Amino acid sequence: MHKIAVGAKGEAKLLVTSEVCIGFMGDEGARVLSTPHMIGFMERTCRDAVLPMLEAGYDTLGTRVEVAHLAAAPIGAAVTFTAEITGCANRRVEFRIEAWDEAGKIGEGSHERAIVNVARFAARMAEKRQRS
Repeated sequence: MHKIAVGAKGEAKLLVTSEVCIGFMGDEGARVLSTPHMIGFMERTCRDAVLPMLEAGYDTLGTRVEVAHLAAAPIGAAVTFTAEITGCANRRVEFRIEAWDEAGKIGEGSHERAIVNVARFAARMAEKRQRS
């Protein structure tokens, strides 16, 4: 049985580099952490927070993301991502997520992940590929 602890927290850090920045602004000084990368790191922080609470052979998949990108984080900024488990029902785990750089909060929102048995999920995806 999974032991999901409501209130448990996870944290991850990211140094903003050109690899995670927008590229369409042209001017190097205008390059900042992209929204898709911010959301991706938020999701990973949530996954990493809950993973130790799952039985062997299980993982999670993102099912819902509601995020506001509040401020820009320039190249060189250190961003801290935090995730807190706010609820768990059946196979769904809910999180409160935030991202901060040295100047303040740059993003916040909520995220939901579904607990899946990896082997069963892989088998279902193989069946789906065969039907396509």
